[in-house]
Amino acid sequence: SFPETHGITFRIQISVKELLDTDVLLKLLFHLPINYPSTIPDISVSSDQLTRAQCMDVKDKLLEQAKQHLPEPMVHDLILWIQQHLKYVVKQSATVCNEKTTLSKGASTENGIWMLLLHLDHMTVKAKYVKTVEKWASDLRLTGRLMFMGKIILILLQGDRSNIKEYLIRQKTSKVDVDSSGKKCKEKMISVLYETKVQSQHKRFQTFEVKEYSTLDALQKEFEIAGLTTFFSEFVPPLLK
Repeated sequence: SFPETHGITFRIQISVKELLDTDVLLKLLFHLPINYPSTIPDISVSSDQLTRAQCMDVKDKLLEQAKQHLPEPMVHDLILWIQQHLKYVVKQSATVCNEKTTLSKGASTENGIWMLLLHLDHMTVKAKYVKTVEKWASDLRLTGRLMFMGKIILILLQGDRSNIKEYLIRQKTSKVDVDSSGKKCKEKMISVLYETKVQSQHKRFQTFEVKEYSTLDALQKEFEIAGLTTFFSEFVPPLLK
């Protein structure tokens, strides 16, 4: 499906376990353009166990991930990522399909509520940084938590998807902190750990709060209360390493 003359194409099949109690055989086709990895590969995804829509979702998510890796070689990372995240990607697209068929008028306003989990490496001037984050959350009508536990700094946001996107743009383009010499600087050490549509099992936060936790258990409880235990166990322990 890609012009074979430019760059190289390779196919890979991976089996992903325990998804909806069956093994999913995912056929991935990566076409690496000549100037890879400074441009992302073309990707095509097929699987007998998934619907076309689900395959498209997998492809979209892989392309999103690929952009975050530029300009480093990324194919190996993308394969590892989809093995770990396929169940979330597919679960999401399955629930989106179900929602479309069962949406009542009252529920349709919930359609655009998204959740974002961010990890910050550090805050040099904490008080000013915290104020800025609180102001953005308030401007953009986002709820959630700014969480401190030891050296770990996490921001969990819920709100309209377009407002969450706007928040990310602000976080990455505004001078929110100062560097070691005291100059104002943009946030370079931020990573998006997860972004998803808010599902029925997730609890909606009513406010945006800044909280400090003295132990990992206390932080885990916050996630549990919000119905986000799986988020916690997947994304937080690796940050302690």
